[in-house]
Amino acid sequence: MARWFDIPLWRRVIGGLVVGGVLGYLAPEFGVALKPAGDAFVRMIKMLIIPLIFSTLVAGVVAMGDPKRLGSLGSRTIILYLVTTAFAVTLGLAMATLVKPGVGIDVAGAQSDAASTVTSQLDAAGSAGFGDRFLNFDIAADLAAFMAKPLENLLLFAFLVACSFFGARPQLFHAALFTVLLIVGVAFASLNILTVIAITLTTGVAILVVGGPLIPVGAAIERTSDVAMEVVKRAMELAPLGVAALMAWVIGDKGFGILANLSLLALALYGACIVQILVVYGSIVRFGVGMSFRRFLRGIFDAQAFAYSTASSSATLPITIKNVTENLGVKKSVASAVLPLGATINMDGTAIYLGIVALFAAQALEISVSMSDYVLVALTATLASVGAAGIPSAGLFLAATVLAVFQDETGAARITPEQATLVIAFIFPFDRLLDMMRTMTNVTGDAAVATLVAKWQGDLQSVESTPASGINRPLDA
Repeated sequence: MARWFDIPLWRRVIGGLVVGGVLGYLAPEFGVALKPAGDAFVRMIKMLIIPLIFSTLVAGVVAMGDPKRLGSLGSRTIILYLVTTAFAVTLGLAMATLVKPGVGIDVAGAQSDAASTVTSQLDAAGSAGFGDRFLNFDIAADLAAFMAKPLENLLLFAFLVACSFFGARPQLFHAALFTVLLIVGVAFASLNILTVIAITLTTGVAILVVGGPLIPVGAAIERTSDVAMEVVKRAMELAPLGVAALMAWVIGDKGFGILANLSLLALALYGACIVQILVVYGSIVRFGVGMSFRRFLRGIFDAQAFAYSTASSSATLPITIKNVTENLGVKKSVASAVLPLGATINMDGTAIYLGIVALFAAQALEISVSMSDYVLVALTATLASVGAAGIPSAGLFLAATVLAVFQDETGAARITPEQATLVIAFIFPFDRLLDMMRTMTNVTGDAAVATLVAKWQGDLQSVESTPASGINRPLDA
């Protein structure tokens, strides 16, 4: 057992991905049967999101000592996210123009049940306004969902509580405070991350401005953030098993042949995402931060692998925070502010996807695309991707909004709502493997922006030893 833990976690995660894929391919039924194990791991990580964001972000705001620094950090972060998203959608349009994934595709054959599902999802997405997404929570529903599998969830909860007490001795008070936050996290599981950030920032700024009697509160929350990070570290030891179960389910359920009918669409998406990671994020890290891009990728590989297997930026958030703070030297005060915001508004993979799907639909329906169409698709996809986090299956169902920009000289839609539904229904059965890649792209972009913002803020620490790689060298090696 000791030899297992001596292996760097990122290598164990790679092993989990490979083993899971092989199991799903060789024994599909067994792979599908492993889905509950993978879901359990994801739920355990999701339990940590609210206590981790609240404790680390409050501690970070208090540590800044000046509310003006918070404003500077926020403005830089949002601008960077918008810039990378603009590059992403442009790259998606260019790749779709080059590869032409929709040429020769007959979308009229989309299954009726898939079309029906897509129609209901589109209705739900269209009815959710910004206010609904910002304050989207239902405590009763969350508690009911938690108790739907009482034994499994309580075991996961007990494991996280045990980790907090074991790692925090003898500061039992802080472990107990973490447990309280964990209970709150379960109760408010569906609370939008933007809402959590708003509440947390208000708390941190209040402690910072009032000072005096609230100083001990800030100190206690800061210590609790250390406990939260320790719990994430211990929970991540289960990541190879969780990732293996999820990959076995995906391959067992869908199979590697799932992309055969949409091979060019998959090629365009994966190719554009890889270019976005290597060129755009690589430039940010190498020239903006002055860090080896190879070192950066090895430092966040755990988060990338988890994002790819779960297709959830929010569920990956605790791992991303852990990676950038421990492996890349980003201070918690920056990571806890930039990364939760990125998990909500930075959807570069989704922006790439929306651009590709728009041209895929135009090509499949034999609609000519003008330069003005390209510009409108780029603008619409950029803005739509920002609001993606609050909508189920956001990347795919937001495509209907982008397809609406194709209009003739009179302003009439060249892609009718019925045609848009057929296009989305055609892609819908294959979306899981596409979603995995765009989520990994989103998480990589979050980490790159967090590292650059930390550099600008003077909050990028030198890391002499990178846990993910085991290579001892200075930060700018």
